[in-house]
Amino acid sequence: MNISIFGLGYVGCVSLGCLAKNGHNVIGVDVNQNKIDLINSGKPTIIEAEIDTIIKEEHEAGRVSATTDALKAVLESEVSIIAVGTPSSEKGHLNLKYIFTVAENIGRAIKEKDSFHVIALRSTVMPGTCDKIADIIEKSSGKKRNEAFAVVDNPEFLREGTAVKDYYNPPLTLIGSDNKEAAEKLSLLYKDLPGEIIISDLKVAEIMKYVNNTYHALKISFANEVGNVCSEMGIDSHEVMNIFCKDKQLNISPYYFKPGFAYGGSCLPKDLKGLQTLAHDLYVDAPVIDSIDKTNENQIARATKMIYKYWNKKLGFLGLSFKEGTDDLRNSPAVRVIESLLGKGADVTIYDRNVNTTMLTGTNKDYVDARIPHLSKLLTANLDEVISNSDVLIVNTKEKEFVEKLKGIEGKIIIDFVRLGDEFLGKKNYTGINWGTNLDTGAYISGEDTVI
Repeated sequence: MNISIFGLGYVGCVSLGCLAKNGHNVIGVDVNQNKIDLINSGKPTIIEAEIDTIIKEEHEAGRVSATTDALKAVLESEVSIIAVGTPSSEKGHLNLKYIFTVAENIGRAIKEKDSFHVIALRSTVMPGTCDKIADIIEKSSGKKRNEAFAVVDNPEFLREGTAVKDYYNPPLTLIGSDNKEAAEKLSLLYKDLPGEIIISDLKVAEIMKYVNNTYHALKISFANEVGNVCSEMGIDSHEVMNIFCKDKQLNISPYYFKPGFAYGGSCLPKDLKGLQTLAHDLYVDAPVIDSIDKTNENQIARATKMIYKYWNKKLGFLGLSFKEGTDDLRNSPAVRVIESLLGKGADVTIYDRNVNTTMLTGTNKDYVDARIPHLSKLLTANLDEVISNSDVLIVNTKEKEFVEKLKGIEGKIIIDFVRLGDEFLGKKNYTGINWGTNLDTGAYISGEDTVI
């Protein structure tokens, strides 16, 4: 395939060499004449393991060249990759002027083309940037998006020092697109690489680099705080974290990485508080660990706010315990939400087949008595009755009976805190705590990805 790459910095140079090594003809584009001269003499524009050899070999094979002429590069290619810098301000806002200038130049070239052109953005950008790029290209080319050209997002996940190795061994390849033809064409560039090729919504792809790197920063900070606590107690922190990483079922897995309701139960709040107290007693600052429960409180407040707009309607809560399959009400976020709503005078009915007030004992009973002293008057054993008599149904636990009962429900508002299933997405009477249909505007937000 014939490819043009705009921007010959770190990502652009690595992509230029690796794509050429895979058999493609690649032309680099940059405003810096020194970078153009380096590539055209078979030398890389960066210092990075293996890339010097790759650029030299591919230049000698005639698959690599560079130019300052954007028009020539676009006319001689089927795909243009944008890999220019997006420097950020002190407040985190991105400077997109370089990307927008490239988009304008690509648009002028597309004006002269008859064939369909794909523009792939590899630069790190905020969600919505691809749409802005498409608008600029439409204006400068006079042609329509998804007719003469398409814009896709293809974020890179390369680490400096191991970029070539990372390029050829990705855990996955992500392509955000609203155009099937463009997504399939771009996926051909990566078909021989390991890892899934995932086609997603444009904005999903645009935000992924931020999510990934923020989590990487969180992991380092969390490990350092654990290390600081361990150090004060003479504990080998590396042994602690090595053992932590051996648990692939819970610690390093998708199990807890599901946006939704707050955590509860006895173990997480108690043990988190214990570690916070330990750090405090040792005079160790642990701001990441200290903020975890604050984020949890924010999620409870978010849930309460979502429901409170319907405070004058009949509210039916499906599930009361902190998770499905248990009667444990200790630190249940649902109990906290209901307590707040009852304080505002809301009409509440609760169904949870696992909870029987006559069977509650010990700290479980003490907790709920302190929060909802008249719980027995609010609980009912009849799910159909709750559904029938409620205007708003709030789902707190992911019980199979809730999924089955609510599939065909119309004329009632469903607020979902546990993600019942994708079949509910798109229903106008449905919303999730951070996914789904917005009940105020009817705007549908999809979380569906396609793997090819």
